[in-house]
Amino acid sequence: MVKVMDNKLEHQCVICGEQKSEGEGIRIISGFICEPCEMEMVRTDVRDDKYPFFIHQMKQIFLEKNA
Repeated sequence: MVKVMDNKLEHQCVICGEQKSEGEGIRIISGFICEPCEMEMVRTDVRDDKYPFFIHQMKQIFLEKNA
C-alpha cells in the first residue's frame, strides 16, 4: 500500500506492516520491505524459527502480483 504523507511517498512494509518513506527500505516488484526488516532478514539463519515467517511474508509480494 502506498500513501502520500507530507509530500513523501510512504509504503507499507510486507514484513512488519509499518508505514515507511520510500528511502527507508527496498522495493521488490510491487512490494516494500523496510530497512530494519531487511537487516533482520539477512541476519536470520535458515534454522531460526522466524525464517519461515519471512518466507511467508515475501510470498505475499508475488501472490499479489499474480492474483
